[in-house]
Amino acid sequence: MKKIFMFLAVMGVMAFSAQNAVAQDEQAAEPTATEAAAPAAETLDGPEEVPMHQALKTKFIEGGAGFMALVIACLILGLALCIERILYLGFSKTNTKKLLAKIEDALKNGGVAAATDVCRNTRGPVASIFTQAMLRLADGQSLEEVEKSVVSYGGVEASKMEQNLSWISLFIAIAPSLGFLGTVIGMIQAFDAIMVAGDMSPAVVAGGMKVALITTVGGLIVAVILQIFYNYILSQVESLTIDMEDASISLMDILVKYQGK
Repeated sequence: MKKIFMFLAVMGVMAFSAQNAVAQDEQAAEPTATEAAAPAAETLDGPEEVPMHQALKTKFIEGGAGFMALVIACLILGLALCIERILYLGFSKTNTKKLLAKIEDALKNGGVAAATDVCRNTRGPVASIFTQAMLRLADGQSLEEVEKSVVSYGGVEASKMEQNLSWISLFIAIAPSLGFLGTVIGMIQAFDAIMVAGDMSPAVVAGGMKVALITTVGGLIVAVILQIFYNYILSQVESLTIDMEDASISLMDILVKYQGK
C-alpha cells in the first residue's frame, strides 16, 4: 500500500512538472508581435492575471530551488504517509455491536469453533483480538488467561494503528526548520550584497530578504497542512482504541455467560 501511494506521489510531481513545461513552451511559441502589443494591452485593460500554477512556480524559483525542493519533498512524503494511515484506519473500523451479536449467536449454536470462524472472517483489529481470545478459549485456558491475551493483543493492534506517525511528526518538524534555514541563508545573501555594493539601500537587500521570507512561508504552510492531517489521524486512532477497549469488555462478559451455563 505504501509503495502505491509513493508511486502516485511521484506521478503527481511528474504531471505538475510536465504541465509547467507545456506552459513554458506555449509562452515561448507566442509571436513577437503579441509580446510587443502586451504592454499596450496591459495599459488599456489593466495587468493580466497570472495562473495559479505559474505564480507558485515563480515563488518556488525565487525561494531557491534547493531548499524549496526539500520543503516540497517533505509535503509529498508527509501527505503520502497521512493518506496511507487514513485508509488503513478506515479499513480498520468494525461494527463491534454486530460482531458481538454474531459471536454470541455462534457460541450458543456452534460453540467456540463457530465463534472463532466468525472472528476470522471479519476484518479489523477488533476481530483479530477476538480471534486470539477464542483460540485460547478453545485450548482450554481460563478466562483470566484469555483476558490477559486480549489486553496484550490490544496493545499490539494499537501499536499497528500508530505506525508511521513518528515519520509524519518528523516531516512536520523538518519543514519549518528548512524554511528557517533558508531564511538564514537569505539574510547572509543580503549582507553579502551590502558588503559588495558598499550600500544598504532597499534594492541591494531586497533579493536576499525575499528568499528568506518565501522559504519561511513555504515551510510553515507545509507544517500546517501536515499538522491538520496528523491531528485527524490521532483522533481516529483514539476513537478506534476506545472502541477496542469497550468491545473487549463486552466480549469478556459474553464469555463469562457462556462458561457459566
